[in-house]
Amino acid sequence: MKNNMNRRDFLRLAGSLSGAVLLPSFVQKISSETNVRQGKKNILVVVFDAFSAHNISLYGYDRNTTPNLDRWSQRAIVYHNHIAAANFTTPGTASLLTGVYPWIHKAIQLNGDVDRTFQSQNLFRSFDGYYRVAYSHNPFANSLFRQFQDGLDEFIPIERLLLTDDGLVQSVFRRDSDISSIGWARAIKQTANGGYSYSLFLPGIYRLNRERRIADLRTSFPLGLPSIQMDNYFVLEQAIDFTIDQLGSLSRPFLGYYHFMPPHSPYRTRDAFFDRFKDDLYQAPMKPRHLFGGRNRTPEFLSRMRKEYDEYILYVDHEFNRLMDYLDQSGKLEDTLVIMTSDHGELFERAFWGHSAPVLYQPVIRIPLVIFEPGRTDRLDVHLPTSAVDLLPTLLHITAHPPAAWSDGMVLPHFGNNASVSNRSIYSFESRDTRPHETLKEAVVSLVRGRYKLIYTFGYQQLQGSELVELYDIESDPEELEDLSTAQVQIRNDLLNELKIKIAEITRTLRN
Repeated sequence: MKNNMNRRDFLRLAGSLSGAVLLPSFVQKISSETNVRQGKKNILVVVFDAFSAHNISLYGYDRNTTPNLDRWSQRAIVYHNHIAAANFTTPGTASLLTGVYPWIHKAIQLNGDVDRTFQSQNLFRSFDGYYRVAYSHNPFANSLFRQFQDGLDEFIPIERLLLTDDGLVQSVFRRDSDISSIGWARAIKQTANGGYSYSLFLPGIYRLNRERRIADLRTSFPLGLPSIQMDNYFVLEQAIDFTIDQLGSLSRPFLGYYHFMPPHSPYRTRDAFFDRFKDDLYQAPMKPRHLFGGRNRTPEFLSRMRKEYDEYILYVDHEFNRLMDYLDQSGKLEDTLVIMTSDHGELFERAFWGHSAPVLYQPVIRIPLVIFEPGRTDRLDVHLPTSAVDLLPTLLHITAHPPAAWSDGMVLPHFGNNASVSNRSIYSFESRDTRPHETLKEAVVSLVRGRYKLIYTFGYQQLQGSELVELYDIESDPEELEDLSTAQVQIRNDLLNELKIKIAEITRTLRN
Protein backbone atom coordinates (compact mmCIF):
# COMPACT_ATOMS: atom_id res chain seq x y z
CA MET A 1 0.00 0.00 0.00
CA LYS A 2 1.11 3.56 -0.63
CA ASN A 3 2.09 5.80 2.27
CA ASN A 4 -0.09 8.68 1.15
CA MET A 5 -3.79 8.96 2.08
CA ASN A 6 -5.71 5.96 0.75
CA ARG A 7 -9.37 5.85 -0.25
CA ARG A 8 -10.45 4.52 3.13
CA ASP A 9 -8.75 7.40 4.96
CA PHE A 10 -10.25 9.89 2.52
CA LEU A 11 -13.74 8.46 2.97
CA ARG A 12 -13.43 8.61 6.74
CA LEU A 13 -12.20 12.22 6.61
CA ALA A 14 -14.89 13.20 4.14
CA GLY A 15 -17.49 11.42 6.25
CA SER A 16 -16.47 13.26 9.38
CA LEU A 17 -16.44 16.61 7.57
CA SER A 18 -19.80 16.03 5.96
CA GLY A 19 -21.30 14.90 9.25
CA ALA A 20 -19.95 17.89 11.16
CA VAL A 21 -20.18 20.61 8.53
CA LEU A 22 -22.25 19.67 5.50
CA LEU A 23 -24.86 17.02 6.28
CA PRO A 24 -26.70 15.98 9.42
CA SER A 25 -25.83 12.44 10.61
CA PHE A 26 -29.29 11.06 9.91
CA VAL A 27 -28.79 11.77 6.17
CA GLN A 28 -25.73 9.52 6.16
CA LYS A 29 -27.74 6.80 7.92
CA ILE A 30 -30.57 7.08 5.38
CA SER A 31 -28.05 6.82 2.54
CA SER A 32 -26.59 3.63 4.02
CA GLU A 33 -30.02 2.10 4.58
CA THR A 34 -31.00 2.98 1.00
CA ASN A 35 -27.99 1.04 -0.29
CA VAL A 36 -29.16 -2.02 1.64
CA ARG A 37 -32.77 -1.69 0.41
CA GLN A 38 -31.53 -1.42 -3.17
CA GLY A 39 -29.82 -4.81 -2.87
CA LYS A 40 -26.34 -3.57 -2.04
CA LYS A 41 -25.57 -6.21 0.55
CA ASN A 42 -22.16 -6.31 2.15
CA ILE A 43 -20.10 -9.31 1.01
CA LEU A 44 -17.71 -11.16 3.32
CA VAL A 45 -15.63 -14.00 1.85
CA VAL A 46 -13.74 -16.08 4.42
CA VAL A 47 -11.21 -18.55 3.01
CA PHE A 48 -9.49 -21.12 5.20
CA ASP A 49 -6.47 -22.50 3.36
CA ALA A 50 -6.17 -26.23 2.56
CA PHE A 51 -9.57 -26.94 4.17
CA SER A 52 -10.80 -30.30 2.89
CA ALA A 53 -14.51 -31.08 2.97
CA HIS A 54 -13.39 -34.67 3.42
CA ASN A 55 -12.35 -33.89 7.03
CA ILE A 56 -15.32 -31.74 8.02
CA SER A 57 -18.02 -33.30 10.20
CA LEU A 58 -20.64 -31.07 8.53
CA TYR A 59 -20.03 -33.17 5.41
CA GLY A 60 -20.22 -36.54 7.17
CA TYR A 61 -16.68 -37.02 8.50
CA ASP A 62 -16.66 -39.43 11.44
CA ARG A 63 -14.63 -37.13 13.69
CA ASN A 64 -16.56 -34.19 15.11
CA THR A 65 -14.19 -31.56 13.72
CA THR A 66 -16.66 -28.70 13.16
CA PRO A 67 -19.30 -28.61 15.91
CA ASN A 68 -19.77 -24.84 15.58
CA LEU A 69 -19.98 -24.85 11.79
CA ASP A 70 -22.49 -27.70 12.06
CA ARG A 71 -24.64 -25.50 14.29
CA TRP A 72 -24.34 -22.39 12.12
CA SER A 73 -25.18 -24.42 9.02
CA GLN A 74 -28.77 -24.67 10.23
CA ARG A 75 -29.10 -21.09 8.92
CA ALA A 76 -27.13 -21.56 5.71
CA ILE A 77 -26.95 -23.03 2.23
CA VAL A 78 -24.54 -25.97 2.32
CA TYR A 79 -22.93 -27.14 -0.93
CA HIS A 80 -21.84 -30.76 -0.55
CA ASN A 81 -19.95 -31.34 -3.80
CA HIS A 82 -18.03 -28.14 -4.35
CA ILE A 83 -14.85 -28.62 -6.39
CA ALA A 84 -11.66 -26.51 -6.38
CA ALA A 85 -10.20 -25.64 -9.77
CA ALA A 86 -6.74 -26.83 -8.69
CA ASN A 87 -4.93 -28.52 -5.81
CA PHE A 88 -2.74 -25.68 -4.53
CA THR A 89 -3.07 -22.00 -3.69
CA THR A 90 -1.97 -20.03 -6.75
CA PRO A 91 -4.25 -21.55 -9.42
CA GLY A 92 -7.02 -22.37 -6.94
CA THR A 93 -7.25 -18.84 -5.55
CA ALA A 94 -6.82 -17.24 -8.98
CA SER A 95 -9.79 -19.26 -10.27
CA LEU A 96 -11.90 -18.30 -7.27
CA LEU A 97 -11.13 -14.61 -7.85
CA THR A 98 -11.41 -14.53 -11.67
CA GLY A 99 -14.19 -17.06 -12.29
CA VAL A 100 -12.14 -18.93 -14.90
CA TYR A 101 -10.19 -22.19 -14.98
CA PRO A 102 -6.40 -22.18 -14.48
CA TRP A 103 -5.48 -22.56 -18.15
CA ILE A 104 -7.46 -19.38 -18.87
CA HIS A 105 -5.99 -17.15 -16.14
CA LYS A 106 -2.57 -18.87 -16.63
CA ALA A 107 -1.43 -18.61 -12.99
CA ILE A 108 -0.64 -22.32 -12.95
CA GLN A 109 2.81 -22.28 -11.34
CA LEU A 110 3.74 -21.65 -7.72
CA ASN A 111 3.48 -17.88 -7.22
CA GLY A 112 2.57 -17.47 -10.90
CA ASP A 113 1.05 -14.41 -12.52
CA VAL A 114 -2.43 -14.19 -13.98
CA ASP A 115 -2.79 -13.20 -17.60
CA ARG A 116 -2.88 -9.41 -17.86
CA THR A 117 -6.53 -9.51 -18.94
CA PHE A 118 -7.58 -10.62 -15.48
CA GLN A 119 -5.96 -7.72 -13.72
CA SER A 120 -9.18 -5.94 -14.69
CA GLN A 121 -11.51 -8.95 -14.91
CA ASN A 122 -11.77 -10.24 -11.35
CA LEU A 123 -13.91 -10.20 -8.24
CA PHE A 124 -12.56 -6.91 -6.91
CA ARG A 125 -12.91 -4.91 -10.11
CA SER A 126 -16.43 -6.30 -10.56
CA PHE A 127 -17.54 -4.49 -7.40
CA ASP A 128 -16.28 -0.98 -8.10
CA GLY A 129 -19.11 0.56 -6.09
CA TYR A 130 -18.05 -1.29 -2.94
CA TYR A 131 -15.30 -0.63 -0.45
CA ARG A 132 -12.96 -3.55 -1.25
CA VAL A 133 -10.45 -4.92 1.22
CA ALA A 134 -8.26 -8.05 1.11
CA TYR A 135 -5.90 -9.85 3.46
CA SER A 136 -4.11 -13.21 3.45
CA HIS A 137 -1.56 -14.99 5.62
CA ASN A 138 -0.50 -16.87 2.48
CA PRO A 139 2.30 -15.21 0.43
CA PHE A 140 1.02 -16.81 -2.79
CA ALA A 141 -2.44 -15.31 -2.29
CA ASN A 142 -0.81 -11.96 -1.54
CA SER A 143 1.08 -12.18 -4.82
CA LEU A 144 -2.30 -12.40 -6.58
CA PHE A 145 -3.70 -9.49 -4.54
CA ARG A 146 -0.82 -7.34 -5.74
CA GLN A 147 -1.80 -8.15 -9.32
CA PHE A 148 -5.39 -7.17 -8.55
CA GLN A 149 -4.43 -4.12 -6.49
CA ASP A 150 -6.04 -1.62 -8.85
CA GLY A 151 -9.38 -3.10 -7.79
CA LEU A 152 -8.67 -2.84 -4.05
CA ASP A 153 -9.33 0.11 -1.81
CA GLU A 154 -7.31 -1.51 0.96
CA PHE A 155 -4.68 -4.24 0.58
CA ILE A 156 -3.56 -5.22 4.08
CA PRO A 157 0.12 -6.26 4.12
CA ILE A 158 0.78 -9.84 5.19
CA GLU A 159 3.02 -8.77 8.08
CA ARG A 160 0.13 -6.83 9.67
CA LEU A 161 -1.14 -10.06 11.29
CA LEU A 162 2.17 -11.83 11.93
CA LEU A 163 3.84 -11.96 15.33
CA THR A 164 7.28 -12.25 13.73
CA ASP A 165 7.95 -11.62 10.08
CA ASP A 166 10.32 -10.70 7.28
CA GLY A 167 8.92 -7.18 7.43
CA LEU A 168 12.09 -5.41 6.34
CA VAL A 169 12.39 -7.60 3.28
CA GLN A 170 8.68 -7.37 2.52
CA SER A 171 8.77 -3.57 2.71
CA VAL A 172 11.95 -2.91 0.75
CA PHE A 173 11.51 -5.65 -1.85
CA ARG A 174 7.70 -5.86 -2.01
CA ARG A 175 7.63 -6.58 -5.76
CA ASP A 176 10.13 -9.43 -5.36
CA SER A 177 9.10 -10.66 -1.93
CA ASP A 178 9.29 -14.35 -2.83
CA ILE A 179 12.93 -14.18 -3.96
CA SER A 180 13.99 -11.72 -1.27
CA SER A 181 12.42 -13.87 1.47
CA ILE A 182 14.50 -16.84 0.33
CA GLY A 183 17.63 -14.69 0.46
CA TRP A 184 16.66 -13.42 3.90
CA ALA A 185 16.16 -16.98 5.17
CA ARG A 186 19.55 -18.07 3.85
CA ALA A 187 21.33 -15.10 5.38
CA ILE A 188 19.57 -14.90 8.72
CA LYS A 189 17.52 -17.96 9.63
CA GLN A 190 19.40 -20.90 11.06
CA THR A 191 16.51 -23.17 10.17
CA ALA A 192 17.52 -22.82 6.53
CA ASN A 193 20.27 -24.82 4.82
CA GLY A 194 20.31 -27.69 7.28
CA GLY A 195 20.79 -25.48 10.34
CA TYR A 196 23.38 -23.05 8.96
CA SER A 197 23.12 -19.49 7.70
CA TYR A 198 25.35 -17.20 5.65
CA SER A 199 25.96 -14.95 8.68
CA LEU A 200 27.44 -15.95 12.03
CA PHE A 201 26.39 -12.79 13.88
CA LEU A 202 22.91 -11.78 12.64
CA PRO A 203 21.04 -15.05 13.34
CA GLY A 204 21.64 -14.71 17.08
CA ILE A 205 20.15 -11.21 17.20
CA TYR A 206 17.26 -12.31 15.00
CA ARG A 207 16.54 -15.34 17.19
CA LEU A 208 16.56 -13.36 20.44
CA ASN A 209 14.18 -10.75 19.04
CA ARG A 210 11.87 -13.43 17.68
CA GLU A 211 11.77 -15.35 20.96
CA ARG A 212 11.01 -12.17 22.91
CA ARG A 213 7.93 -11.57 20.79
CA ILE A 214 6.43 -15.04 21.11
CA ALA A 215 7.59 -16.27 24.56
CA ASP A 216 4.22 -15.73 26.27
CA LEU A 217 2.36 -17.71 23.62
CA ARG A 218 4.55 -20.80 23.37
CA THR A 219 2.85 -22.69 26.20
CA SER A 220 -0.53 -22.35 24.47
CA PHE A 221 0.62 -24.28 21.39
CA PRO A 222 2.05 -27.72 22.27
CA LEU A 223 3.35 -28.38 18.73
CA GLY A 224 4.70 -24.87 18.29
CA LEU A 225 3.14 -21.65 17.08
CA PRO A 226 1.40 -21.60 13.68
CA SER A 227 3.79 -20.25 11.09
CA ILE A 228 4.53 -19.63 7.44
CA GLN A 229 7.94 -19.62 5.74
CA MET A 230 9.55 -21.43 8.68
CA ASP A 231 9.25 -18.93 11.53
CA ASN A 232 6.91 -16.11 10.56
CA TYR A 233 4.52 -16.83 13.43
CA PHE A 234 0.88 -15.90 13.83
CA VAL A 235 -2.19 -16.86 15.84
CA LEU A 236 -5.64 -17.10 14.30
CA GLU A 237 -7.24 -15.27 17.25
CA GLN A 238 -5.38 -12.10 16.35
CA ALA A 239 -6.50 -12.35 12.73
CA ILE A 240 -10.14 -12.85 13.74
CA ASP A 241 -9.95 -9.98 16.26
CA PHE A 242 -8.51 -7.72 13.57
CA THR A 243 -11.23 -8.75 11.12
CA ILE A 244 -13.96 -8.11 13.66
CA ASP A 245 -12.54 -4.68 14.46
CA GLN A 246 -12.24 -3.80 10.78
CA LEU A 247 -15.74 -4.98 9.86
CA GLY A 248 -17.10 -2.60 12.46
CA SER A 249 -15.65 0.41 10.65
CA LEU A 250 -15.66 -0.40 6.91
CA SER A 251 -17.58 1.87 4.58
CA ARG A 252 -20.80 0.27 3.32
CA PRO A 253 -21.41 -1.57 1.17
CA PHE A 254 -18.14 -3.47 1.49
CA LEU A 255 -16.50 -6.50 -0.10
CA GLY A 256 -14.15 -8.12 2.40
CA TYR A 257 -11.92 -11.02 1.34
CA TYR A 258 -9.99 -12.64 4.20
CA HIS A 259 -7.80 -15.66 3.44
CA PHE A 260 -6.44 -17.25 6.63
CA MET A 261 -3.67 -19.85 6.66
CA PRO A 262 -5.13 -22.53 9.00
CA PRO A 263 -5.66 -25.45 8.66
CA HIS A 264 -2.74 -25.43 6.18
CA SER A 265 0.43 -27.15 7.42
CA PRO A 266 2.22 -27.02 9.77
CA TYR A 267 -0.76 -28.28 11.79
CA ARG A 268 -0.25 -26.53 15.13
CA THR A 269 -3.45 -26.36 17.10
CA ARG A 270 -4.11 -24.62 20.40
CA ASP A 271 -3.76 -26.47 23.71
CA ALA A 272 -7.56 -26.60 24.10
CA PHE A 273 -7.78 -28.89 21.06
CA PHE A 274 -4.48 -30.77 21.27
CA ASP A 275 -4.91 -34.54 21.55
CA ARG A 276 -8.70 -34.21 21.34
CA PHE A 277 -8.71 -37.18 18.95
CA LYS A 278 -5.96 -39.18 20.65
CA ASP A 279 -6.81 -42.87 20.95
CA ASP A 280 -10.25 -42.42 19.37
CA LEU A 281 -11.71 -45.19 17.27
CA TYR A 282 -11.41 -43.48 13.90
CA GLN A 283 -9.85 -45.62 11.16
CA ALA A 284 -9.22 -44.16 7.73
CA PRO A 285 -10.03 -46.46 4.80
CA MET A 286 -6.99 -48.32 3.50
CA LYS A 287 -6.13 -47.26 -0.04
CA PRO A 288 -3.45 -48.53 -2.40
CA ARG A 289 -0.18 -46.66 -2.76
CA HIS A 290 -0.23 -44.41 -5.81
CA LEU A 291 2.53 -44.59 -8.42
CA PHE A 292 3.62 -41.08 -7.38
CA GLY A 293 3.30 -41.72 -3.62
CA GLY A 294 6.18 -40.97 -1.26
CA ARG A 295 8.25 -43.91 -0.04
CA ASN A 296 8.33 -42.77 3.59
CA ARG A 297 4.60 -42.03 3.88
CA THR A 298 3.68 -45.00 6.05
CA PRO A 299 0.10 -45.54 7.28
CA GLU A 300 1.28 -44.64 10.80
CA PHE A 301 2.77 -41.35 9.60
CA LEU A 302 -0.36 -40.46 7.62
CA SER A 303 -2.56 -41.30 10.61
CA ARG A 304 -0.54 -38.96 12.84
CA MET A 305 -0.64 -36.15 10.30
CA ARG A 306 -4.39 -36.60 9.84
CA LYS A 307 -4.96 -36.40 13.61
CA GLU A 308 -2.92 -33.18 13.85
CA TYR A 309 -4.82 -31.73 10.88
CA ASP A 310 -8.20 -32.67 12.35
CA GLU A 311 -7.30 -31.04 15.67
CA TYR A 312 -6.17 -27.93 13.80
CA ILE A 313 -9.63 -27.83 12.18
CA LEU A 314 -11.14 -27.66 15.68
CA TYR A 315 -9.15 -24.44 16.17
CA VAL A 316 -10.45 -23.06 12.85
CA ASP A 317 -14.00 -23.99 13.79
CA HIS A 318 -13.70 -22.26 17.18
CA GLU A 319 -12.42 -19.01 15.64
CA PHE A 320 -14.97 -19.03 12.82
CA ASN A 321 -17.64 -19.33 15.50
CA ARG A 322 -16.29 -16.18 17.18
CA LEU A 323 -16.51 -14.30 13.89
CA MET A 324 -20.07 -15.49 13.27
CA ASP A 325 -21.11 -14.63 16.83
CA TYR A 326 -19.88 -11.08 16.27
CA LEU A 327 -21.72 -10.75 12.95
CA ASP A 328 -24.91 -12.10 14.50
CA GLN A 329 -24.85 -10.06 17.70
CA SER A 330 -23.87 -6.85 15.93
CA GLY A 331 -26.70 -7.21 13.43
CA LYS A 332 -24.35 -7.39 10.45
CA LEU A 333 -25.74 -10.76 9.35
CA GLU A 334 -28.93 -8.88 8.50
CA ASP A 335 -27.29 -7.13 5.53
CA THR A 336 -24.11 -9.14 4.89
CA LEU A 337 -23.73 -12.12 2.62
CA VAL A 338 -21.13 -14.42 4.24
CA ILE A 339 -19.28 -17.05 2.21
CA MET A 340 -17.03 -19.62 3.88
CA THR A 341 -14.89 -21.69 1.52
CA SER A 342 -11.32 -22.77 0.69
CA ASP A 343 -8.80 -22.68 -2.15
CA HIS A 344 -8.08 -26.45 -2.12
CA GLY A 345 -8.09 -29.46 0.20
CA GLU A 346 -5.54 -31.80 1.78
CA LEU A 347 -4.53 -35.47 1.37
CA PHE A 348 -3.64 -38.20 3.86
CA GLU A 349 -3.86 -41.30 1.71
CA ARG A 350 -2.22 -43.41 -1.03
CA ALA A 351 1.22 -42.44 0.39
CA PHE A 352 0.47 -38.72 -0.09
CA TRP A 353 0.54 -36.03 2.56
CA GLY A 354 -0.55 -32.47 1.88
CA HIS A 355 -1.28 -31.07 -1.58
CA SER A 356 2.02 -30.95 -3.44
CA ALA A 357 1.62 -34.03 -5.66
CA PRO A 358 0.07 -34.15 -9.16
CA VAL A 359 -3.11 -35.95 -8.07
CA LEU A 360 -6.74 -34.81 -7.95
CA TYR A 361 -8.50 -37.17 -5.57
CA GLN A 362 -11.53 -35.86 -3.71
CA PRO A 363 -9.84 -34.88 -0.42
CA VAL A 364 -7.56 -32.43 -2.22
CA ILE A 365 -10.17 -30.80 -4.48
CA ARG A 366 -13.51 -31.18 -2.67
CA ILE A 367 -13.80 -28.07 -0.51
CA PRO A 368 -16.44 -26.52 1.74
CA LEU A 369 -18.84 -23.90 0.50
CA VAL A 370 -21.31 -22.55 3.04
CA ILE A 371 -23.29 -19.40 2.26
CA PHE A 372 -25.15 -17.36 4.88
CA GLU A 373 -27.64 -15.04 3.22
CA PRO A 374 -29.43 -12.26 5.12
CA GLY A 375 -32.77 -13.34 6.52
CA ARG A 376 -32.23 -17.10 6.14
CA THR A 377 -33.36 -19.06 9.20
CA ASP A 378 -33.33 -22.62 7.84
CA ARG A 379 -30.83 -24.92 6.16
CA LEU A 380 -30.70 -25.83 2.50
CA ASP A 381 -28.48 -28.69 1.29
CA VAL A 382 -27.29 -28.70 -2.33
CA HIS A 383 -25.76 -31.93 -3.62
CA LEU A 384 -25.30 -31.02 -7.28
CA PRO A 385 -21.61 -30.67 -8.25
CA THR A 386 -20.45 -27.05 -8.27
CA SER A 387 -17.14 -25.33 -8.97
CA ALA A 388 -15.01 -22.62 -7.40
CA VAL A 389 -15.38 -20.66 -10.67
CA ASP A 390 -19.09 -20.31 -9.84
CA LEU A 391 -18.57 -17.92 -6.92
CA LEU A 392 -17.91 -14.77 -8.96
CA PRO A 393 -20.96 -15.07 -11.27
CA THR A 394 -23.11 -15.97 -8.27
CA LEU A 395 -22.10 -12.91 -6.24
CA LEU A 396 -22.74 -10.68 -9.24
CA HIS A 397 -26.16 -12.27 -9.72
CA ILE A 398 -27.17 -11.91 -6.06
CA THR A 399 -26.17 -8.23 -5.96
CA ALA A 400 -27.85 -7.40 -9.31
CA HIS A 401 -24.58 -6.61 -11.10
CA PRO A 402 -24.10 -7.29 -14.81
CA PRO A 403 -22.82 -10.85 -15.40
CA ALA A 404 -19.12 -11.52 -15.99
CA ALA A 405 -19.21 -12.49 -19.66
CA TRP A 406 -15.69 -13.93 -19.44
CA SER A 407 -16.43 -16.37 -16.60
CA ASP A 408 -16.39 -20.17 -16.98
CA GLY A 409 -18.71 -20.43 -14.00
CA MET A 410 -22.47 -20.55 -13.56
CA VAL A 411 -24.82 -19.11 -10.96
CA LEU A 412 -24.93 -21.58 -8.08
CA PRO A 413 -28.02 -23.72 -7.53
CA HIS A 414 -30.67 -22.04 -5.37
CA PHE A 415 -29.63 -18.64 -6.72
CA GLY A 416 -29.90 -19.75 -10.37
CA ASN A 417 -31.52 -22.44 -12.49
CA ASN A 418 -30.72 -25.87 -11.02
CA ALA A 419 -31.60 -27.63 -14.27
CA SER A 420 -28.86 -25.81 -16.17
CA VAL A 421 -26.13 -27.15 -13.87
CA SER A 422 -27.40 -30.68 -13.26
CA ASN A 423 -25.33 -32.39 -15.97
CA ARG A 424 -22.52 -29.92 -16.53
CA SER A 425 -18.83 -30.84 -16.70
CA ILE A 426 -16.61 -29.51 -13.91
CA TYR A 427 -12.83 -29.53 -14.21
CA SER A 428 -9.78 -29.42 -11.97
CA PHE A 429 -6.26 -29.00 -13.32
CA GLU A 430 -2.67 -29.38 -12.13
CA SER A 431 0.49 -28.78 -14.16
CA ARG A 432 2.68 -26.64 -11.93
CA ASP A 433 5.86 -27.20 -13.94
CA THR A 434 4.31 -25.96 -17.18
CA ARG A 435 5.10 -22.39 -18.13
CA PRO A 436 2.40 -20.26 -19.78
CA HIS A 437 2.88 -19.98 -23.54
CA GLU A 438 4.66 -23.35 -23.65
CA THR A 439 3.40 -26.74 -24.84
CA LEU A 440 1.51 -28.73 -22.20
CA LYS A 441 3.70 -31.80 -21.71
CA GLU A 442 2.52 -33.18 -18.38
CA ALA A 443 -0.64 -32.64 -16.38
CA VAL A 444 -3.40 -34.25 -14.36
CA VAL A 445 -6.94 -33.18 -15.21
CA SER A 446 -10.20 -34.32 -13.64
CA LEU A 447 -13.72 -34.12 -15.00
CA VAL A 448 -16.80 -34.45 -12.81
CA ARG A 449 -20.14 -34.94 -14.49
CA GLY A 450 -23.06 -36.06 -12.39
CA ARG A 451 -22.06 -39.01 -10.24
CA TYR A 452 -18.93 -39.87 -12.23
CA LYS A 453 -15.41 -38.52 -12.02
CA LEU A 454 -12.63 -39.20 -14.51
CA ILE A 455 -8.97 -38.49 -13.66
CA TYR A 456 -6.51 -38.39 -16.56
CA THR A 457 -2.76 -38.20 -15.90
CA PHE A 458 -0.16 -37.98 -18.65
CA GLY A 459 3.39 -36.92 -19.43
CA TYR A 460 5.07 -37.61 -16.09
CA GLN A 461 8.34 -39.54 -15.97
CA GLN A 462 6.89 -42.15 -13.61
CA LEU A 463 4.38 -43.17 -16.31
CA GLN A 464 7.19 -44.16 -18.69
CA GLY A 465 5.36 -42.93 -21.76
CA SER A 466 1.93 -44.35 -20.85
CA GLU A 467 -1.14 -42.57 -19.44
CA LEU A 468 -3.22 -43.18 -16.33
CA VAL A 469 -7.02 -43.17 -16.56
CA GLU A 470 -9.20 -43.59 -13.46
CA LEU A 471 -12.99 -43.58 -13.22
CA TYR A 472 -14.97 -43.34 -9.98
CA ASP A 473 -18.62 -43.20 -9.01
CA ILE A 474 -18.23 -40.52 -6.37
CA GLU A 475 -21.88 -40.74 -5.36
CA SER A 476 -21.79 -44.40 -4.29
CA ASP A 477 -18.03 -44.50 -3.68
CA PRO A 478 -16.99 -41.11 -2.22
CA GLU A 479 -13.67 -42.55 -0.98
CA GLU A 480 -12.70 -43.48 -4.57
CA LEU A 481 -11.88 -47.03 -3.57
CA GLU A 482 -13.06 -48.78 -6.77
CA ASP A 483 -11.61 -47.74 -10.11
CA LEU A 484 -14.34 -48.43 -12.71
CA SER A 485 -12.23 -47.66 -15.78
CA THR A 486 -12.26 -51.31 -16.94
CA ALA A 487 -15.78 -52.17 -15.71
CA GLN A 488 -17.59 -49.14 -17.17
CA VAL A 489 -15.82 -48.88 -20.52
CA GLN A 490 -18.50 -46.85 -22.32
CA ILE A 491 -18.71 -44.22 -19.59
CA ARG A 492 -14.90 -44.14 -19.38
CA ASN A 493 -14.54 -43.61 -23.13
CA ASP A 494 -17.23 -40.95 -23.31
CA LEU A 495 -15.70 -38.90 -20.52
CA LEU A 496 -12.15 -39.48 -21.75
CA ASN A 497 -13.01 -38.32 -25.26
CA GLU A 498 -14.59 -35.18 -23.83
CA LEU A 499 -11.58 -34.59 -21.61
CA LYS A 500 -9.07 -35.02 -24.44
CA ILE A 501 -10.96 -32.45 -26.50
CA LYS A 502 -10.75 -30.14 -23.50
CA ILE A 503 -7.00 -30.83 -23.12
CA ALA A 504 -6.45 -29.88 -26.78
CA GLU A 505 -8.25 -26.63 -25.99
CA ILE A 506 -6.15 -26.16 -22.86
CA THR A 507 -2.95 -26.64 -24.87
CA ARG A 508 -3.98 -24.03 -27.44
CA THR A 509 -5.01 -21.58 -24.73
CA LEU A 510 -1.79 -21.94 -22.73
CA ARG A 511 0.36 -21.42 -25.81
CA ASN A 512 -1.37 -18.16 -26.78
